[in-house]
Amino acid sequence: MPATMRAVDEERPAYTQAHAAAYPVEYIAGIELYNAGEFHAAHDAWEDRWTDDAGPSEKLFLQAMIQSAVAFHHLEIGRPGAARRMYQMSKEKFARLAAPVFMSLDLADYQAQLDRSLSWLLDAPDPRDVMPAEIVPPKIRLLPEVMEFD
Repeated sequence: MPATMRAVDEERPAYTQAHAAAYPVEYIAGIELYNAGEFHAAHDAWEDRWTDDAGPSEKLFLQAMIQSAVAFHHLEIGRPGAARRMYQMSKEKFARLAAPVFMSLDLADYQAQLDRSLSWLLDAPDPRDVMPAEIVPPKIRLLPEVMEFD
């Protein structure tokens, strides 16, 4: 991505008032927490919605998001093996969802960011033996259009 496009994207807010009005409060709260690096708290917010009245596609999406957040939490507490498992599980859920965008999140972009941050976990026979370079977790920024979801 050219530097100018990256700068514009970095200035774009994570979500708009239209997103906040259309989507469950737990989803929006999870985005804020995740972007602040509060991965366990983001997991809790998304899990509150997941265990409530989410539809089947939303549940699958939220599970993938929860697992991606938990992967970073496991890295924070020194559990790279558990982080690798959560990363693998999130990738599997995103693949099953088979949607390019869900709840205004560009899943191809989000997964590319995840891969840049965590693919080293898959490269090592035992991730406990590898010290990662600086990890830059994804930043969640919803696309402008608000979407229907189940």
